[in-house]
Amino acid sequence: MTKLPRWVLTGLSIFSWLFVQNASAQNGHASDSLKIFSIKDLQEHVLLNNPVVKQAELLSEAARARVTQALGSFDPNLKAAFDRKHFGGTDYYNRWASELKVPLWLAGADLKIGFDRNVGTYTNPETATPLPGLPGVGISVPIGQGLLIDARRNTLRQSRVMVNYAEAERVNEINKVWFQAVKDYWNWFYANQQYDLIRRGVELANTRYIATRNQTLFGDKPAIDSVEAFITVQERSIQLARIEIEVQNTRLLVSNHLWDEKGNPVELPEDAVPVNADSAIVEISARQLDTLLNSAEDNHPKLQMLRNKGLQLDIERNYLREMLKPKLNVSGSLLTTRRDFTSYVPEYYDIGWSNYKVGFDFSFPLFLRSARGKLNEVRVKQMDLNLNLRNETRVILTNVRSSFNELKAYQAQLAIQTQSITNQEILLRGELQKFELGESTLFLINSRETKLIDMMMKRAELVTKYQQSLADLYYKAGILKN
Repeated sequence: MTKLPRWVLTGLSIFSWLFVQNASAQNGHASDSLKIFSIKDLQEHVLLNNPVVKQAELLSEAARARVTQALGSFDPNLKAAFDRKHFGGTDYYNRWASELKVPLWLAGADLKIGFDRNVGTYTNPETATPLPGLPGVGISVPIGQGLLIDARRNTLRQSRVMVNYAEAERVNEINKVWFQAVKDYWNWFYANQQYDLIRRGVELANTRYIATRNQTLFGDKPAIDSVEAFITVQERSIQLARIEIEVQNTRLLVSNHLWDEKGNPVELPEDAVPVNADSAIVEISARQLDTLLNSAEDNHPKLQMLRNKGLQLDIERNYLREMLKPKLNVSGSLLTTRRDFTSYVPEYYDIGWSNYKVGFDFSFPLFLRSARGKLNEVRVKQMDLNLNLRNETRVILTNVRSSFNELKAYQAQLAIQTQSITNQEILLRGELQKFELGESTLFLINSRETKLIDMMMKRAELVTKYQQSLADLYYKAGILKN
């Protein structure tokens, strides 16, 4: 077999040795002109500026607004009304009524301070007051229905619980956005790894083709060898063109998650590259799995949402139980004509137990079908919720264990694949040495080299799947993790 010139063999050996030593890393990324865009960089952009994340923040704000709205039921309320009729020189009536009502949290009572002035020729004697008017202070208390909890306290308690529900929902939505961003990032990583490997393969194949072509021109090799070398260049160039499109598309998907502080979409810089393959592996232990399982069971946003929904139903159930009681409201006011403490007022017109208004109202539906039906409906919802909570807890813990098992499987495959690459590198170096001695062929070198590139691409794929599985593990556990 005709040997290649010494300078060609030396060049091929050095180039191939460099490929073997550095193909598992991204040599192009080591350039000062390229900047690594890490997962941490992605997280900063997504969590600070992504509009979907900002939408999720609105969930908590809306829930807090509903609490403020419910607190409005306990705002003091001031009302006043004036009505007068004067006709034919006769003052038929002159009515003024004003009241300040202060709702009290305790016992659902209402404190009332009022002033009435009803005078005139044709004023109803029941509502007539002395000419200066009639101030009074009183209270209205529900003795039966509404004593322990009423509609306004029920609404406020539920709205406060729903703040926690909204917070859990916010975390869940952010986790979804982040999980998708991480998956897109590692797809971009894989496409870049493929591109770098195939690009170096094209360079190596082209160098080998030039050397073979020159030897063919010198008459030392048959023309068929240069054709074979050129076919290898063409095949890898086609692969490179295909992967280049994939790099661009995955880059666009990552850019989808990037926004600036003003809410404008941002594109990944042209000089941005993902992290190095060797720095991408972060192992997780069985002890960490136990921590994730405990965290998922206690703090998973989906379970938190269900638990807060359960608290809301508990409050609703207590309120509906209160609705089973008869409605009995008692009210009373102490009256006086005193408007200040300097003028004289007869004792029988001054405030005291002898001047008052009292009253009560009572109602009770005999069959209670409406209240009992609503209460039973809430009980059914609670049973359904408890079953759902138990099932969702089981599903979440199973998913966490499943993701962990998948992660460990990828970890084992990566170890084997790394060792296989080392062995393939040895074979390629050996084949190059045999070729230099004239005991091998260009076909075998190309075959060994192509196999090595494929194995390195497989390793990059395993790294990608490992990282996506790691992200899936934390997502299944309900934890935001970079």
